[in-house]
Amino acid sequence: MTITTLVRPTTAALGLAVSMSLGACGSDDPGSDSGQTSSGSTSSPSPTRNPSRGDRATTPDATQTRKGDTMQIGITISDQRFTANLDDSAAAVDLLAQLPVTVDMVDHGGVEKTGPLLGSLSLEGQPEGADPEVGDLGYYAPSNDLVLYYGDQSYFPGIVVLGRLDGDAAERLAALNGAVTATIQAR
Repeated sequence: MTITTLVRPTTAALGLAVSMSLGACGSDDPGSDSGQTSSGSTSSPSPTRNPSRGDRATTPDATQTRKGDTMQIGITISDQRFTANLDDSAAAVDLLAQLPVTVDMVDHGGVEKTGPLLGSLSLEGQPEGADPEVGDLGYYAPSNDLVLYYGDQSYFPGIVVLGRLDGDAAERLAALNGAVTATIQAR
């Protein structure tokens, strides 16, 4: 056997692997699970944030926690149960990777419950800050806190909106006085 015969099969196998990889990334469909964003660039397991809340993540981790076309989490505080739909963002995927988690939360300013996460979340594709709405689920990057907004919080640097709490969650959170312990799980 000569060196030529060893190199050709290896080169052919490498070419086939590259071809298959590129073919799997070739879809322009933003809803496909190809690992390619709608802009045509490939993504790692953490997709970039798309400004539209209607777009949802297409990573393997996110797919495991979808209900329909939405990444969902469940939040339990005492006997109260809440559901939140996560936006398509690297930060949301990072949050999913930390679940399940129990977070001790304090009331902050009469508008939000905040508590520290185990690890930081990606800020890839995020603006410098945000103006969350009542009922939003957020992340405050400077202190690495998960935030449940039940009141009106104005724009502030470091805020990342992760998604939206369902139904009357904001009203029910407002009725919970003081510190709480929240258990967050993928759904």
